[in-house]
Amino acid sequence: MCGICGYISKKNITVSQLCRMNDTLHHRGPDDGGVEIYDMPGGWQVGFAQRRLAILDLSALGHQPMHSADGRISVVYNGEIYNYLELKEELADYPFRSNCDTEVIIAAYLKWGIQCVERFNGMFAIALYDRETQDIYLIRDRIGKKPLYYWYEDSNLVFASELKPIMMCPGFAGKIEKRVLSRYLFQQYINAPESIYRNVYKLEPGAVLQFSKGTLNIWKYWDVKSVYHEALHNPFTDYEDAKQQLKAALLKSVKARMIADVPLGSFLSGGYDSSLVTAMAQECSEEPVKTFSIGFYEEKYNEAKYAKAVADYLGTNHTEFYIDEKDMFDLVESIPVYYDEPFADSSEIATMMVSKLAKEHVTVALSGDGGDEFFCGYPIYQMVAQAQKLDFAGALIHGVCSLPGLKQLGVEDRLPFKVRVVAGNRARESKTQFGSGNYLVRAKAMVKEMDQTRQAAGQNEPFSIHYLVESQYAVKDWQVRRMLLDMDTYLPGDILCKVDRASMKYSLESRCPILDTNVMELSYRIPHVFKYAGGDKKHILKDIAYDYIPKNLLERPKMGFSVPIDKWLRGPLKEQLLDYSSYDFLARQDIFDAGYVSDMITQYMKTGDAGPATGANYSKLTWSFFVFQQWYQKYCGNAR
Repeated sequence: MCGICGYISKKNITVSQLCRMNDTLHHRGPDDGGVEIYDMPGGWQVGFAQRRLAILDLSALGHQPMHSADGRISVVYNGEIYNYLELKEELADYPFRSNCDTEVIIAAYLKWGIQCVERFNGMFAIALYDRETQDIYLIRDRIGKKPLYYWYEDSNLVFASELKPIMMCPGFAGKIEKRVLSRYLFQQYINAPESIYRNVYKLEPGAVLQFSKGTLNIWKYWDVKSVYHEALHNPFTDYEDAKQQLKAALLKSVKARMIADVPLGSFLSGGYDSSLVTAMAQECSEEPVKTFSIGFYEEKYNEAKYAKAVADYLGTNHTEFYIDEKDMFDLVESIPVYYDEPFADSSEIATMMVSKLAKEHVTVALSGDGGDEFFCGYPIYQMVAQAQKLDFAGALIHGVCSLPGLKQLGVEDRLPFKVRVVAGNRARESKTQFGSGNYLVRAKAMVKEMDQTRQAAGQNEPFSIHYLVESQYAVKDWQVRRMLLDMDTYLPGDILCKVDRASMKYSLESRCPILDTNVMELSYRIPHVFKYAGGDKKHILKDIAYDYIPKNLLERPKMGFSVPIDKWLRGPLKEQLLDYSSYDFLARQDIFDAGYVSDMITQYMKTGDAGPATGANYSKLTWSFFVFQQWYQKYCGNAR
C-alpha cells in the first residue's frame, strides 16, 4: 500500500520538484520514499516516485521505483496483488530478489505483456515503463479500489494517487471544471473519468492507459456490464450449490487478504458484511482477530453494542471507542486536506474515526465493502422495485397532468411528494435514479451558466445530474440495473474513495474480501432471486453469515450513520457558511449564481429541513456546497 506519482514530459521537471510532489503523499506511505528520473528518446523525460507503506517484505528489497533484473522495466505501484504467490510459481524462471508482489508485476509483464493485468487479483494502481517499446502504462484495478488521477495537456502526462502531487507540478493551472459541479452538488462526489480540474481525469476502474510518443490509448480489460452478461451464460440453478461455492470463494478471499508482514485486524460494525468477513478471518486465524468499532452516545445511531455482541460470540480481541458530536465536528476541517477534491458523503467522518482507532493497533484492516452493491443490500433497491411496479400508473398520472389545461395549473407539482416522484420519473436512461425534482432544479440553478464562447466551441457542455447510461446494461429488472449502475458509479466514486482516503489519512491499509475478482464474477452467476428473496435483501449472504453467527445477533433494521449536518450548518458552521454564500464572495469567485445561491442559503437558514415527506430537505445540498467552498478555500484561495 503506497502512494505513487510521476510524469512523462518534454518540460524540465527537476528531481527536487518531483520530490515535493511525492512528499504530499507521505501519509499514504511513511515508511520509505523513492524518486527517479529517466531520459527517453525524442526529448521525453520520465519521472517515477513512490511513498511506501510496507506490508509485504519489509526490507529494503521492496523499495520503489523497482526495476527488472535486466533493467528493461521500471514500476511504481500502490496496492496488493493477493494471488502473487500463485503467480510467482508460474514465473519461476524469473530471478526474483524479493518477496514483494511488486516484483511479480514486473516478471508477469515480461512474460505475458500488458495482458498480465488480467491475471492479477487484487487492488492496484500501477505505472510501468517499458524501455524496449518506449511505452508507459497506467493500470487501475477492476472495481476501482485504488485511485489513479492523470493530467494530460499538450502531449504531457502527469499521474498520481491523489490530486495533491498534480497540484504541485510545475505549470499546473488548476482551472476548475465547472460542468461537473451540478452533478457533484446532487451526487456528493465526482465520478470517473471526471475530476474537479479541467484536463485532469481519473483512470476508470478496470482500465489501462498507454502513453506512446505523446499519444494516449485507453481501453478496458474488465467492465461491469460485459462481465455480468458473460456470467449469465453459466448461471447457478441450485441455491445450495450457489451458497456453497460463494462461501468457499469468500473464505479463500479472506485467507488471501490475511497475508501480511505487519499486524492485521478487521473493522466490525455488527452488520452482516463486516461480521461475516470477521467470522471467516477468525476461522482462518490461530489467534483472536483484532476487531474495531466506534460507538455513538446517541442510541439511534449506536451499533457498537451489536458489534460487541458479535465479537464476544466469535471470541475476537475487540476494541471499541465511543465518540460524541464534538469528536466528529473536529474532523470537518480535515476533509479537504485528505479528500483533495470536493467529497461530501458525511459518513467519511465516522470512517476516519474508526480508521484512526484501528491504526493504533494494526496496519491492515479487513472491511465488508461491496456486500450491498453485489448482493442487493441498500434500501434504495426496495424502492426501485416498488417504482418499477408503479411506473405504468406514474406514466398515466404524468400524461393526465400534462394535458394543456392541467399543465398550466401546475397540477403535477401539487401532488403528494411520493406520487410526484413516480409520475415525474419519465427519463428512459435514468429510471432507477428517481428523486426529488426540487433537488435537481436547485443543483442546476446553483451553478453559474458557463461561458458562451466556450460553449459555442463545443467545450464544457453541461452534464446531466443523473448518469444517462442505463440502457447500456440491457437489463429489464430495475433492481439489477440499479445494482450494476452503483457498481460503476457509487461504489468506486463514493464508497471506495471514502474508505481509501479515510484509512490512508492514518497510513492504514483497508482490504475488501467481498470485492475479490472471483467473488464479484461468481456473484453475477447467482440468480437475483437468491439475493432478493421475497423482499429479503442480501438473502444468500445472510444465509452464509448464519453458518457462523446466530441469527438473533445479526437480524435487525439497518441503522446506518448520519452526521447532524442541519444542526451544524445552522449552528457552529453558520457564520462560515454565510461567508461562503455572501453575494460579494460568490461574485468574485465566479462559479455559482451569486444571487440564487445567496438567497437560497438565507432561506435555508430560516427554515432548515422541512421534513422527509416534502422532499425539501436541503441540508444535504447545502452541505455539498459547504464542502466545495471549504475545499476551494484550501486549494484555490482567491477566485481564479
